[in-house]
Amino acid sequence: MSFPPEVYPDPTYLGETGEPSAVLRRADAAPDHVGTATAASYLATGASTKGQFGLYRWDMPGKPTGPGPHFHRSISESFFILSGTVRLYNGAKWIDATPGDFLYVPEGGIHGFRNDSGEPASMLILFAPGAPREEYFEQVAAMAKRSEEERLAFFLKHDTFWTEEA
Repeated sequence: MSFPPEVYPDPTYLGETGEPSAVLRRADAAPDHVGTATAASYLATGASTKGQFGLYRWDMPGKPTGPGPHFHRSISESFFILSGTVRLYNGAKWIDATPGDFLYVPEGGIHGFRNDSGEPASMLILFAPGAPREEYFEQVAAMAKRSEEERLAFFLKHDTFWTEEA
């Protein structure tokens, strides 16, 4: 059975009965990556979703941090604020976002985020399709000590293009 393409994509599971394949991550699981000013929990990586999406919990304990304006050519990025106040850049201006606020950024959309509040904040970040962002998260802080050529190669590899604020 196939679905009309204007309604749903073609099925990827072709079995008749379904299967027990769900994966649970408990709320008290330790973060997968802890940096100097953030902690990232890899809720669903591109590898675990067969490239469909990547979902990450991004916790910022309070030290001001976050990337400036940039864009991606091959992935969209979405932000959902869970707690605290996160400043989101929508390509035109910085906006204070609070719990329940959501920002969708399509491919090519200029965006950024930061926690300037000095208070803890947490959000979900969704990438689609599921690019391998884990290496980026784990190595981006070290890029400050690398040569300009190494930084450019790293950001190109990870589909990150920096821009100036308007």
